[in-house]
Amino acid sequence: MSSAEFAGLYDRLKAEVGSGTPERPGALANLVAAHVRAAASEVRLGQPVSLAAPMETAPTADNPEPVRHEMTDGIHGRVDPSGCHFAMDRVAMNVHGNGDTHIDALCHVIYNDTLYGDVSASAITPAGADALSVDVIADGIVGRGVLLDIPRVRDMSWLEPGDSVTIDDLVAAEDKQRVRVGPGDLLFVRVGHRHRRTQLGPWNAAEARAGLHPRALEFVAERRVSLLGSDGNNDSAPSAVEGLAFPVHVLAIHAMGLHLLDYLQLEEVVELCEQLDCWSFLCVVAPLRLPNATGSPVNPIAIM
Repeated sequence: MSSAEFAGLYDRLKAEVGSGTPERPGALANLVAAHVRAAASEVRLGQPVSLAAPMETAPTADNPEPVRHEMTDGIHGRVDPSGCHFAMDRVAMNVHGNGDTHIDALCHVIYNDTLYGDVSASAITPAGADALSVDVIADGIVGRGVLLDIPRVRDMSWLEPGDSVTIDDLVAAEDKQRVRVGPGDLLFVRVGHRHRRTQLGPWNAAEARAGLHPRALEFVAERRVSLLGSDGNNDSAPSAVEGLAFPVHVLAIHAMGLHLLDYLQLEEVVELCEQLDCWSFLCVVAPLRLPNATGSPVNPIAIM
């Protein structure tokens, strides 16, 4: 896709999706109370399953800055054996790395010196984001999750790095899985990134990964999706757009006001979906309440 074609797509999507409300900015406006109530009927087994990958503390090719976990107190042999003591620890992480499951806030993408909704990029300060931070979703996002398994519909184990999910792929997955993405849905697109990593080992995902083609965001906008997530970064690499490394992030977050979930773990929920022959479920996404943050580690829960 040329830069001119991308600019046209950006303008069309920005005009199509609207701006939401101050309380429900961007795509969150697609998710209303009636959708949440209806999502409760998706529960069949009463079984929760995590959509997050375990955090790793050892450096790898795709995660050179892993989570830092430090014990700060209560270590055996270093405290008086009598009386009461507390085991204590500290955790630090690079929220937007290529290894850990996280959610991107609407302030995450700066494009042409603005944030989503034409908010000035000056809102990003040394103290954090003065607008559109993860505080917007402090109460969480709850709704009907729909999983489209692209390797399954293509009859392969995973998409190879550099491959892109098209609109045709998404529609074909709907048809094969007998499910339809609708207004307010939380859409999860599996590319098999985590499965490939488990089978073949980590690689430099910053340079090569499967993701969505930018035009696939037309499907997302048309269906009025409220949240988009993938077991990869959502963007493929190398980029499909000349001169722009993260076109899907720019379209989703900056043009459409759509929160993104990156690097999910979808293998367990795929197994349950196959057993039930059902690809929708109640889903709860609860980020940490981090004031002024551009994102958060997150553990989305599907209730099957």
